[in-house]
Amino acid sequence: MKLKFLLFALLGVMATAQAQNSGTVSGKITEKSNNAPISYATVSIKENGKVVSGVNTDDNGDFTIKNLALKNYTIEIQYIGFRKYIGSILLNENKKEAIVKVALEEEATQLKGVNIVSERSTIEQKIDRKVVTVGKDLTTAGASASDIMNNIPSVNVDQDGKLSLRGNDNVRVLIDGRPSNIDPAQLLKQIPSTSIKKIELITNPSAKYNPEGMSGIINIILHKNTNVGFNGSYSGGITFGETAKYNQSLDLNYKTGKVNLFGNVGQNFGTYFNDGFIKRFDQDVVQNIDVKNDNDSYLYKIGMDYLIDDHNTLSFYTNQNKSNGKGFVNTDIDYNNGDPDIKNIYQTSKYSGPEKTGTYNLAYKHIFKKEGHTLDFEGNYSDSKESQNAYFDTKTTAPNNTAKNLIYNDLIKGDRKLSTLNIDYVNPLNEKTTLEAGAEARITRTGNDYTRTGVTFSDQNVNSNYTYDTDIYSAYVTFGQKYKKFSYQLGARFESYKVAANLNRGQQKFDDDYITLYPSAYLTYNLNEKNTLQLSYSRRVDRPSLEQTKPLREFSTPLVTSLGNPELRPQFTNSVEANYTKTLEKGSFTAGVYVRSINDQISRVLYPDNVDNESGNKVILSYANFDRNTAYGFEASFNYKIAKWWDISPSIDFSSIKQQGYVSLFDPVTKESDQVERKITVSAFNARMNSNFKVNKRLSFLLFGFYKGPSDGLQNNSHEMYKIDMGSRYTLLNNKMNISVRFNDVFNTMKYAFDSQYPYPHAGQFTWESQTVYLGLTYNFGGAKIKNLQRKQREDNTSQGGGGMF
Repeated sequence: MKLKFLLFALLGVMATAQAQNSGTVSGKITEKSNNAPISYATVSIKENGKVVSGVNTDDNGDFTIKNLALKNYTIEIQYIGFRKYIGSILLNENKKEAIVKVALEEEATQLKGVNIVSERSTIEQKIDRKVVTVGKDLTTAGASASDIMNNIPSVNVDQDGKLSLRGNDNVRVLIDGRPSNIDPAQLLKQIPSTSIKKIELITNPSAKYNPEGMSGIINIILHKNTNVGFNGSYSGGITFGETAKYNQSLDLNYKTGKVNLFGNVGQNFGTYFNDGFIKRFDQDVVQNIDVKNDNDSYLYKIGMDYLIDDHNTLSFYTNQNKSNGKGFVNTDIDYNNGDPDIKNIYQTSKYSGPEKTGTYNLAYKHIFKKEGHTLDFEGNYSDSKESQNAYFDTKTTAPNNTAKNLIYNDLIKGDRKLSTLNIDYVNPLNEKTTLEAGAEARITRTGNDYTRTGVTFSDQNVNSNYTYDTDIYSAYVTFGQKYKKFSYQLGARFESYKVAANLNRGQQKFDDDYITLYPSAYLTYNLNEKNTLQLSYSRRVDRPSLEQTKPLREFSTPLVTSLGNPELRPQFTNSVEANYTKTLEKGSFTAGVYVRSINDQISRVLYPDNVDNESGNKVILSYANFDRNTAYGFEASFNYKIAKWWDISPSIDFSSIKQQGYVSLFDPVTKESDQVERKITVSAFNARMNSNFKVNKRLSFLLFGFYKGPSDGLQNNSHEMYKIDMGSRYTLLNNKMNISVRFNDVFNTMKYAFDSQYPYPHAGQFTWESQTVYLGLTYNFGGAKIKNLQRKQREDNTSQGGGGMF
């Protein structure tokens, strides 16, 4: 008993002695502008440059660090978006407790030499990507991501919403670095423009990224709302065309302590019109097509970030997308060639059906003590279901005015399941060397059922089933080093790919299984602080998609039927790219050139329908592999602030590709087709000009011009396209509300026109509701500054995402 007493007494004396010979530093961190507390700010105590101790501030901005030896220290306080504070702390026998009260000053965001102004968008060239920071000038462009894409250098969106980069539609679209189970054309229409923070153009991706997409990757980074307390934003807009289209979205989040809850709901609906004609000259046949699409889509998202401690974060979200569209297509075909059997064909068709996609994501991030040392796990599962019920009523009239009707229904049901599991590891071995490694499993399962039922005749019933499954397993490693003016990164990605296609449960099968290496290399040389040169290489692949391979009807008119080709082979691309960046006092200039070598390029083809073609006029629109070809191009963008009230952002891009392949040439006498080999150089030129005029702090105007030059293709020749947009924006309620208006295609000049000699001489033109007026409103509520809660963003080293929709 005495021994125990003596032991406790000794421990008490030691503890008292330690307490008497140690010090404490405590304090409070606030914002200088409004005296609001800053939570999760990093407070570090250093001795001779080495960290002795450190903590994060709590929700009230308070901190306490105990058991410090009585010495002289340096205290550093850091928080994202604010200037670092560095001060001195003296602890001695006379002063064992130091109280620190610091008001951090907000730091203006600046990209390497490029001034960021919230009113306007900016462009920055990084080592492996071009980053477009979306300003208010771009969000004024329209309601959705699809509306603003044509304002981005090197990016084009056609009248059907299909996306292309550098003149090539083989581009991969990511949302916050993750793939989506939704068709990109539909996806872009569902994302409100006000939810976009940045758009990354990754034209020559490194081995860290999945190798799909010949022209590269477009990564859309959404705003993440992690403000303390309850906050949110509302955006809504009306687009006036032939009819009014409406969109609205509401973002909410609640953050308290270690938990951040966020949610989103959005809606986009309206009726869209498109019409055009195709004229066949050898038989004097004119096909007029009128299209009306009535779309209604809804978006729901809810998720949570949980900060387990300073080094571990767990995140979860589920995203639900629902849409219900109706399409009406009227086709009127006049035969002016004296055909004894046909005078006119008139077809009415209706496409309707819902589509639903559910996505579930779970992510875990571990931050090691060493700065930049991280480990990320992420699992993602999405399930998409769609159905399309098509009704066709075709009336054929003969010269003697006799008529016959053909009525039938098509029903397509499809489902697609995408599962991904990946791990990423980043380790800065030292200040100049970084090692990155990771692995991923991506499993896709798809199924499609097709049924055709003849209403007026029973022998036309058709039933088909098509499945297309892929298993992809990959691993990558990259190694990079920096020297005084020179830096490099080398990487390689090993990938096992397996595909199995099955038509009608075994009638036709297609299997492929191979392992491929995808290397990459990046070199950067800084001539000085304002001039940078970059050189990069990568190998990429474009695998046939479900839509390109399924031999089931996509759409149909009396003369054109769209089908996939299950025998498509993947195309491989080797790309070399060089870029130059110059930082100016009032802006920046970037320019780049690239060369690509492409094997088995996948392209659209048009050939006669040899099964159902009594008149010799019916054709199949499908896909095929062309031979080896090469491509090259250049692009340049410039942003410059001419005056305090005026800035401009012009850009140009040019691409040229040598194509070689076979096209069909129809003989109207024999009504047979021959395969003709063609060699051609396909060139494309685009130019854009964005100009912003700021009247005062609240009112500004913008002017946008776009030009797309003519292009001769292997099968079709496209004519030039151009337009001019004008807009205005007004800010009120202490910058919490913005009202914008934009007059798109002021002179109504946008149209898609083409001509061709293959498989027969023909020409056509299509127009859509390009001339519109958009009126939009955004309102932000809640006032706290963004807090530094990181969560994993797949294939993106930023901390955005989360509070958006995907």
